[in-house]
Amino acid sequence: MVSHNKKKISDSASIALNRKARHDYSIESEYEAGVVLLGWEVKAIREGRVQLSESHVIFRLGEAYLLNCHIAPTAYISTHVVPDEARTRKLLLNKRELNKLAGQVTQQGYTVVPLSMYWKANRIKLQIALAKGKKLYDKRADLKDRDWARQKERLRKNAY
Repeated sequence: MVSHNKKKISDSASIALNRKARHDYSIESEYEAGVVLLGWEVKAIREGRVQLSESHVIFRLGEAYLLNCHIAPTAYISTHVVPDEARTRKLLLNKRELNKLAGQVTQQGYTVVPLSMYWKANRIKLQIALAKGKKLYDKRADLKDRDWARQKERLRKNAY
């Protein structure tokens, strides 16, 4: 029997999550991108000193960049390195993916947000998503649906 399940990111491979993104945006499609990092940034990421909550993706001159991703420097970096915690980092995507995302962002009012950062074969990958901002009533409806699903599970569990 062949299993066609999508591979999920294991908890041990996950570095950082942007939990607020799924609350604030409705996700249309997801992509995997590589990130261009410096040596001290990789060391800091290994220690879990990264934060994605306020970060977003922009497009300039046909390339994608990650803004406001805070990577706190460790105490072990070299003295000649001047760390910039929130520097702009280039994302590595295929040309087809770049063109599709840039076109969607400029024409249809979408935005690109990072969802998670994780390890994949000794490389740091970023899961980004093409998303559209939710209105306040959409957020309330999602909370109401989630609450109702939780109550149904409780009732089903207590019924047996």
